[in-house]
Amino acid sequence: MKFDAIQKRLLAEIADLHEVPAGAYNFRANGESVGRHNTANIEIISKEDGTGINIHIKPNTIKESVHIPVVLSASGLKEVVYNDFFVGENCDVVIVAGCGIDNCGRQDAQHDGVHRFFVGKNSKVKYVEKHFGSGDGEGKRILNPVTEVTLEENSVMEMEMVQIKGVDSTDRKTSANLKANAKLFVRERLMTHGVQQALSTYNVSLDGENSSADVVSRSVAKEKSFQKLDLCIVGNSACHGHTECDSIIMDDGKILAVPSLQANNVDAMLVHEAAIGKIAGDQLIKLMTLGLTEKEAEEQIINGFLT
Repeated sequence: MKFDAIQKRLLAEIADLHEVPAGAYNFRANGESVGRHNTANIEIISKEDGTGINIHIKPNTIKESVHIPVVLSASGLKEVVYNDFFVGENCDVVIVAGCGIDNCGRQDAQHDGVHRFFVGKNSKVKYVEKHFGSGDGEGKRILNPVTEVTLEENSVMEMEMVQIKGVDSTDRKTSANLKANAKLFVRERLMTHGVQQALSTYNVSLDGENSSADVVSRSVAKEKSFQKLDLCIVGNSACHGHTECDSIIMDDGKILAVPSLQANNVDAMLVHEAAIGKIAGDQLIKLMTLGLTEKEAEEQIINGFLT
């Protein structure tokens, strides 16, 4: 695999990669597959129509990983990729995705990734998806991820969804269906600035007995950016659901938070929380008394909030 300096920097930002990772991987750069490795338990296969890849993880695969990062450094490139993950029963795996776009041209660059997860009984998946944008061109950096999750009985999925810099426009859509005793944990971190726009939608259906979901989003809207956070949990059984939307608004930013709950079973226990506010003045003063400037104090507070 050969990456230029920009692509290497993008890989470090979205996947913390500075060298070829252990385990299975598929690297994609400027619309083409540039490197792939399978293991005895994890097989990555290109779809016959060329639209993406299928990742098959054998039952009882423990402590293995899959990396599928995407980098774009060509202005004007727009692509849609469909990736399906088939996780067998009794697995414990980590899947690292994400996309980085560096656009120094006048045309927009866009990557839309559609990821579907089919997680077998008694399996645990940690999924990390980071988005990052850079470049000083007039063209926009656009990312529209779609994530669809099906959790079989007693399975667990932890999702870390991060976008904190450089993406001009994003429409993030996540849906999940949970069967009996399945658990979903989502931690979203999002920051916008300039005139950026970010839409983030979650629809979670708790279909099985004793299924549960905990969906937490933390976001910061700076300057003239706009965010809409739409978090919905539907309880169709005796289940537990919690959504939390906690946002900091700065400058002329705008945030619309729409948490919603729908109970279709008398034993569904659902809770939502939402809070939007500015950085507290006493926090700034406390840090400034320690020698930080106001800007440095703001950055410290935001970094801690989004960690």
